[in-house]
Amino acid sequence: MKRTLIFAALVSMGFIGMAQFPAPGAGGKGQSIPNIGHIYGKVVDSAGHPISDATVILLQNKYDSASKKRKDVLFKGLSTKANGEFNFEELPLFGGLKLKISATGYKVFEQNVAFQMKMPANGGAARQSGDPAQAMNAMSGMINSVDKDLGNIKMTVDMKQLAVVTVTASKPTVRMDIDKKVYNVEKDMVNAGGTALDVMKNVPSVSVDIDGNVTLRNAAPQIYIDGRPTTLTLDQIPADAIESVEVITNPSAKYDASGGSAGILNIVLKKNRKTGYNGNFRLGVDSRGGINGGGNFNLRQNKFNFTAAGFVNQNRGVTKGTNNRTDYTNPATPTNVDQSVYSKNKGAFVFGSLGFDYFMTNRTTFSLSGIKVHGRFTPTETDDIYTSILYPDSATNPHYSQRNTNSTREFNANGLQFGFKHLFPTEGETLTIDGNYFAGKNSSQSLYVTDYYTDGPGSIKNGLRQQKLDGDGNNKFITIQSDYVRPFNAKTKLEAGVRFNTQQLVNNQYNYLDTLGNGIFIPVPSASTNYKNTNDVYAGYVSFTSAIRNFGYQVGLRGESSDYKGELTNTKETFSHVYPISLFPSVFLSQKLGKKQELQMSYTRRINRPNFFQLIPYTDYTDSLNITRGNPDLVPEFTNSLEFSYLKTLKGNNTIMASVYYKHTDHLITRYLDTVPNPITGKTELINTYVNANSSQTMGAELTSVTTLTKWWDLTANVNIYNSKINTENLSQQAQNALWSWFGKLNTNFKLPAKLKLQITGIYQSKTNLPINTGGGGFGPPGGGAPTSASQGYIAAFWAVDAALSRSFLKQDAATLSIAVSDIFRTRWSKQHSEGPTFVQDYDRLRDPQLVRVNFTWRFGKMDVSLFKRKNFNNSGSQDAMQGMQ
Repeated sequence: MKRTLIFAALVSMGFIGMAQFPAPGAGGKGQSIPNIGHIYGKVVDSAGHPISDATVILLQNKYDSASKKRKDVLFKGLSTKANGEFNFEELPLFGGLKLKISATGYKVFEQNVAFQMKMPANGGAARQSGDPAQAMNAMSGMINSVDKDLGNIKMTVDMKQLAVVTVTASKPTVRMDIDKKVYNVEKDMVNAGGTALDVMKNVPSVSVDIDGNVTLRNAAPQIYIDGRPTTLTLDQIPADAIESVEVITNPSAKYDASGGSAGILNIVLKKNRKTGYNGNFRLGVDSRGGINGGGNFNLRQNKFNFTAAGFVNQNRGVTKGTNNRTDYTNPATPTNVDQSVYSKNKGAFVFGSLGFDYFMTNRTTFSLSGIKVHGRFTPTETDDIYTSILYPDSATNPHYSQRNTNSTREFNANGLQFGFKHLFPTEGETLTIDGNYFAGKNSSQSLYVTDYYTDGPGSIKNGLRQQKLDGDGNNKFITIQSDYVRPFNAKTKLEAGVRFNTQQLVNNQYNYLDTLGNGIFIPVPSASTNYKNTNDVYAGYVSFTSAIRNFGYQVGLRGESSDYKGELTNTKETFSHVYPISLFPSVFLSQKLGKKQELQMSYTRRINRPNFFQLIPYTDYTDSLNITRGNPDLVPEFTNSLEFSYLKTLKGNNTIMASVYYKHTDHLITRYLDTVPNPITGKTELINTYVNANSSQTMGAELTSVTTLTKWWDLTANVNIYNSKINTENLSQQAQNALWSWFGKLNTNFKLPAKLKLQITGIYQSKTNLPINTGGGGFGPPGGGAPTSASQGYIAAFWAVDAALSRSFLKQDAATLSIAVSDIFRTRWSKQHSEGPTFVQDYDRLRDPQLVRVNFTWRFGKMDVSLFKRKNFNNSGSQDAMQGMQ
């Protein structure tokens, strides 16, 4: 080191010419100027105590060839030691450096660093004499010029940063963007211990019916997990595993065009990338004895991130209801069926996930995650059935029968996701490649025992009939996708992507009858079926975004084609459809106004293709009160959507968003009640099938607001007023009457003394037409429910209130105890009325009213505020400076 310093001194004093050392970037040969600078110091707080693990970096101003501008880039970086000290060596003597120090809870410290190469007073004489010894004496005062002690650097507490940390830890329940709403599940106490169905009940714009069907603006949306399709149903996803739900009412060309008119609900699972380790543990029980529990863990160290989660959720659900149906299939002998239903669902499912991220370089990340779900349920149901033949002037007592159903249902699901993300030197330019695999297996056994009586309950039995149904199947989703973003400037970018998705489905059902009551079950081939199908979708999109001052626009075009092949394996019948390429444009326009206001207009075109359940000409006689069949003549439906939105940010980050929308669908796929001979009973029965109606239209207005009234009270309100109509002029019935309806949801939170929090959620649904396409994945309501048709009925008005109370305790509020009650007033009845030329039907159900859940949560962890922050996930605004740190 001394020799190097002497060398530098001789250069500065002129004993060695500087011409021998060309400037950086100059051509020619010669020796480069050695980096011999050295700085050191100590980081302390205002009381003089050392601050460990503070981030200390040196920035150097250089010319950036990508942006063609000079910018500060990272030269060196480190973290302070336990005693607060830091040390940099081998620094350039010429050209200024900038020292930057940051630590959580403190203001950022900045200081320019330069080495002042002062000429000694006798430097000229030493040079003229040519005496190295004299030069050595002269340089003794220069050593300090390249060896700088910065002393103790005191950091100032940043109250604003501490406030920001507090706000981040308590995210609002709903965040509204102009193109979507993001519902933060973690803050919702009512959902604790429940499933994704419970989560959806509190999401703005979303409604959940008694059978678990989810609608968005009165139509069935696509359900995604982390932006990808899934085989899981909402009742197989624990609420505690969900971070947020994204509500996208009018998706752009970047998203799948399939899914019809209702948009997308994207469930984002929890995945922590904070440095250090952290996690939580949960345990709960409900008033019916159902236990839930689990936890998650995250570890981030240097280039690796690991996450793990596991949950168990028991269900002890109870449902009761009635169904009354008058059948005019035979006008001479109309019949009336009056059915009361009481069912219990007992079982549990286990949900687990593992995730791994490898930050290979500062710009490249690989991710791999997996999901495993296993469940087993044993539902039972008792149906009391009164059947009357409505002869004119008949006084005959109705026939009474009781049907008892015992079932077992088991499922296993597995998911695997791979992700690759690369950031290019140009800010915002990215390339992602994703692979997604979801697969599931299921099996079921059901025994239906019907006892016939001479005269009501308690009378003499005069008949017995047994029906057994065994089933099994599997399904697979495989998705491969790549997206590229190329920015041209701060306001203009081009996005493009390709996607391939395939779904494979296998299902086997075997129907058996024991008509004599002797325990001998005879197969019924006409009511048994085996089938399989493959559905492939090919897609590509391009989207261009730019802005002219405060006016922004995005235009996109998506192309999709698809095909499916199906086979009834027991009869060797095959079915196939090839859908040619269809184009789906999207246009988004936005205008920013003064005072934090924004207007937006959007137009999209989407498609809803009939699925295999809806297409196969198989008649399901599993439930004699709910016979279903597909329709192979169905064609896809196309929806054009237009939406205008206004977003206003008020004082205190309060927001309000108002939207008006219009949707028109051609060839609407809807449920429809028809008649068919039943080979099991030999009678003509009502059958629930699917048809293409001429068209449908929906128009409405929606208002959503997020308001913090005081420091201790905030509320989120959502109101949707809409009119829907289905044109069924092509069918043998009257067109559905247009009906104005409204749906409202209010979520309010109170911060009470003693660290108590109270949450109250209320909903109201007015009388509305039955939602369309709610039966896309299956055949009608489970458990002996009545078939319904969107074009032939309505839902009666209902309202409900849920509430939850929680208290935090332990150090840093690491533990929370909560109690929640759903449907406090037992008013969440689902009442439906439908009618047609051959029937009139009324149906009602009430599920799990006044269910009480008690849950305990404990959070743990140690955050490592280290130097190694990545541009991929850094929100500090110093992304360029942090590049190259790993």
